[in-house]
Amino acid sequence: MDERANPTTTAASSTADEHGHDGVLYSVEDGVATVTLNRPDAMNSLTITMKAALLEALERARDDDRVRAVLLTGAGRGFCAGQDLREHATNLEAGVGLDNTVRAHYNPIILTITGMGKPVVAAVNGIAAGAGASLAFACDFRVVSEAAKFAMAFSGIGLAPDSGASWTLPRLVGPARARELLLLGEPVDAAKALELGIATTVVPADRLTQAARDLAVRLAQGPTLAYGAIKQALDFSAAHPLEDSLEVEADLQDFCAKTDDHREATKAFLAKQRPVFEGR
Repeated sequence: MDERANPTTTAASSTADEHGHDGVLYSVEDGVATVTLNRPDAMNSLTITMKAALLEALERARDDDRVRAVLLTGAGRGFCAGQDLREHATNLEAGVGLDNTVRAHYNPIILTITGMGKPVVAAVNGIAAGAGASLAFACDFRVVSEAAKFAMAFSGIGLAPDSGASWTLPRLVGPARARELLLLGEPVDAAKALELGIATTVVPADRLTQAARDLAVRLAQGPTLAYGAIKQALDFSAAHPLEDSLEVEADLQDFCAKTDDHREATKAFLAKQRPVFEGR
């Protein structure tokens, strides 16, 4: 059983908790941790310090028992333009290449998002390019502004994909479409993203913040441990045969059957009442 089925999760707090540094803002309210990439003058492109701060914020959300859902977004006009190319160019000139940033920074960030025992919602407010698009793909839901675009910009600068795009994108759009998007690198607008299955929903730009928050709050009020178990079951079944997947489902059912949420929800169902989930 991994971290997503964590029996120590407790009820969410409605108290706001704000924190931010190195280009990443963090706050908790109504059980939702909001992580905001906050470098709007550079379209929230990612420097080393910003990547470290992002990982720290995501780990904090993962480990905070008050948090039952996570909302990831960007400040200003962009969601995230991916790697800061000025910093990258400096590394190239210094002869250090990628400076191990894929293994040291991007991989842990993506694994933290995908391994989160809580639902993660991306509010995509503008351009999501390269690793920025990959961040959104790693989330469970993508609420997308009509003004947003996705761009798999890797081939345009002579690079292979990173941040899990080769894994997440085929699972969203299918292998043929993923190959097309990654090889050609052509931008995908919001309407096309919805058609392809990249976007969960598309909303007008002025409604994005509220729509994404409404979804995150709804998830924060849900059966947190069951959500984590569902994510775990889906991830396992994607790479294992049916027989093994059935066994994992049985294990996860056994776990969820022991939770307070399951017991209370069953009682509520029989009493024809709406269940109130506490995330434990």
